[in-house]
Amino acid sequence: LHRIKASGLKLQLCTNETQATREDFVRKLRAMGFDVSVAEVTAPAPAACALLKERGLRPHLLVHHDLMPEFAEIDKTNPNCVVLGDAAENFTYANLNKAFQLLIGMEKPVLISLGKGRYYKETDGLKLDVGAYMKALEYACDIQAEVVGKPAKRFFESALAELGVPPEQAIMIGDDIVSDVGGAQQCGMRALQVRTGKYRPSDENHPEVKPDAYVNNLAEAVDIILQQL
Repeated sequence: LHRIKASGLKLQLCTNETQATREDFVRKLRAMGFDVSVAEVTAPAPAACALLKERGLRPHLLVHHDLMPEFAEIDKTNPNCVVLGDAAENFTYANLNKAFQLLIGMEKPVLISLGKGRYYKETDGLKLDVGAYMKALEYACDIQAEVVGKPAKRFFESALAELGVPPEQAIMIGDDIVSDVGGAQQCGMRALQVRTGKYRPSDENHPEVKPDAYVNNLAEAVDIILQQL
């Protein structure tokens, strides 16, 4: 990241992190030695708040308790939509059923999902992501969720707006073949997939998404990008 910044290139971190606020996310990265600011992070929760305000929606939140501060200024009385995030331990049957009951009782149900990843990786292995629960509610209510995080086009467009560059001048580096690579390419960006994190060898046989290149790690991706300058 230091080499990218030192080269004069603009940098934006696009994360589907929905277990913490952007402030806490940045605090964690800075504690690890990364020189990152909140303004350099594009995340689903702030984008969802903007959408809720824009459309006058009042959410029932099924999200991680550490993410709740992001929605502090949002009216949550008499909900007319459901916002779904990576709720982790809050994904109980009772909580999912409550979201289902609210949606099924709405004349025009609105389900907003802060991403649609299938799984993610932590130190103790792979974990089910929000997309699995989103699909359950879609199926039960016969509706289609509106995705705010990656791979939604609007999400990448907001990151590009923060950078102030057109998509053809931006490159996405990520470990998720669908959310990172596919989402960026649909927005007109180029995309590199790193063979680290949640990458699996089967990604290289994906029937629809083909990265512009594979790299073994972030450092190799930076080498390739800086060579093109």
